[in-house]
Amino acid sequence: MMQRDRASSALGMVVQVDEPARAVVSMPVRADMTNGFEITHGGLVFALADTAFAIACNEDESVTVAAGADITFLKSTREGQVLTAEATRRVLAGRTGLYDVTVTDETGDVVAEFRGRSISTRRQATD
Repeated sequence: MMQRDRASSALGMVVQVDEPARAVVSMPVRADMTNGFEITHGGLVFALADTAFAIACNEDESVTVAAGADITFLKSTREGQVLTAEATRRVLAGRTGLYDVTVTDETGDVVAEFRGRSISTRRQATD
């Protein structure tokens, strides 16, 4: 999946851990990722968390997608910082799952908390 993910690649995301039910993805904050207040655009923090969530919930041959997600922003960041998202599965029940993602900065401070809800489709992943 990540080999074909052009959006995450364009944002400079790097997959550090890809395990069943767990993923860690990092992203350096570039100048073009900041908003009018010169802080990291919230949509890009969400995108980082969403990518880690997607990796964690796609652990078998079924295509699993987001059914919904929420994020709470706790600390702003700026150009030059590195953000890391760690996703962990909380519950898997049938075709649905619940995942928590913590986004931290390079000092380990929590930047955001994300909760994603997944649904496995009947489609099979293709290479």
